[in-house]
Parts: sequence; structure tokens; C-alpha cells
Amino acid sequence: MPSTIHPSAAVDPAARLGDNIHIGPFCVVGAGVDLADGVRLESHVVVEGRTTVGAGTRIFPFASIGHIPQDLKYHGEESRLEIGGGCTIREYVTISPGTEGGGMLTRVGDNCLIMIGAHIAHDCMIGNNVILVNNATLAGHVEIGDHAILGGLSAVHQFVRIGEHAFVGGLAGVERDVIPYGMVVGERGFLNGLNLVGLKRRGFGRDDIHTLRGAYRALFGGDGQMSERIEAVAASHGEGGAVGQMIEFLRNAGSRKILRPRGVDDA
Repeated sequence: MPSTIHPSAAVDPAARLGDNIHIGPFCVVGAGVDLADGVRLESHVVVEGRTTVGAGTRIFPFASIGHIPQDLKYHGEESRLEIGGGCTIREYVTISPGTEGGGMLTRVGDNCLIMIGAHIAHDCMIGNNVILVNNATLAGHVEIGDHAILGGLSAVHQFVRIGEHAFVGGLAGVERDVIPYGMVVGERGFLNGLNLVGLKRRGFGRDDIHTLRGAYRALFGGDGQMSERIEAVAASHGEGGAVGQMIEFLRNAGSRKILRPRGVDDA
């Protein structure tokens, strides 16, 4: 289908546009931008840099996508931003491309909902079906797994990983890695069990949830060092399924510590 570009929009001739594109009033599209089929820029949207936007993604007014990162170490390197298909990016969202210090790439997966005022900093890696509620903020190098939800006004420290299906409550500040399926609450966020509501909504059965809860208790309430508990849970539950995802996440811990329940130390 033919595309529609409002006369007031400024679209660089070098930008690559798919079919059935809608670019509304006063939008700006830079030379390095690639918009796939069916992308909609409603109005006053700015997309710059080496930015790819996947098919069917819709971006609302005053979003700033692909401008240079808020990182003093950035020196103009030709880093990239990739946004998947089927995403909804609401008003005043800001998403930065990568940097040389982080792999040169920021990526947002498919079917994500990025709500008003949210910020995704340089070198973040966001999975599919992720929701960032109003004014959620990600510092640089953050990794978010599929189906995770971050509540309004939450803030995630640089280099933190948040696992698949995790839920971070509103206003929470997250300074440590969050296990897959975990539930985070508190001004300085702590682990508060599993994301049971999300698990039920996504079709996890009673037996699956029961197994996950048992693994959670063994990991964060058992005896011995965390490394010992991880291997004990792996031995008793196997390496596959949801518990296997949790074990793999814990084994692959990087520079950030693992977020724990309140009152549980780092043993």
C-alpha cells in the first residue's frame, strides 16, 4: 500500500522507507533510519541515527528515538539502535543507540509496550513482549528478559539483568540482578517472591508454579552458600524448564549481585 508523509514532515532522502508507512505532521526522519512496512510516526516524532524500526511499530508524539547517548564516553562512533516489530512507543519516550564500550548496539524486541516518558539508555538489550510503564528508566547496559514488566517510575541501575517474566513494582530502584519470574517491590527494591499473577496470566499451570516456588525457597531460604544451593536445585529439578532458566540466569551472574529477599544476606 502507498505511504503517507505529511507535507510538514522532514524526511531525509537517504532514509529507507517500507510500504504503507505513515509519517505525521512535523516528524523528523534522519538519513540513517530504516522504517519497515507499516510503521506509523503519529506526529512530532524524531528518529535519528543508524536506527531500524520493525514492521508495524507505532510511535507517538514527542518521542526521541536514536539521538546520541547520554554518555560522556561516546565520541561519535557509528553505533546502532534496533527496534522490533509490533511495538508501541508512547509520548516522550527516549531510546539511545549503543556505544563502543557496550557492543555498539541497543536493541528492543518485538511487541513491546514502552509507555509515556520511559527511557532506554545506551547498550540496553530488551526482550520481546516487555512492558515499561510510565517513566520507567533504564540505565546503560541493562538486560531485560522476555515478558518482564517494569512499573511506573521504577529505575534500573546500569549493567543489571532482569530475567524473563519478572515484575518490578512502581517506584522501585533496582541495583541488583532480578531472577526470572521474580517479583520486586520497595523503594530500594528487594525480592518479594515470584510474579504469580504474571505466571497465571501466561498460562503456567499449578504444577509448574508449585515447582518454581519450591526452587525459589531452596535458592533463597536453604542452607549453605548460594553457589551450593544453585547446584543442589539443579540436581533436584534438572536443567530444563522454568527452573532451568532460573538456574542458568544465576550461573551467568556478571558484575551485579543477585537481588534477594529482605533480610537474606549474600551467603
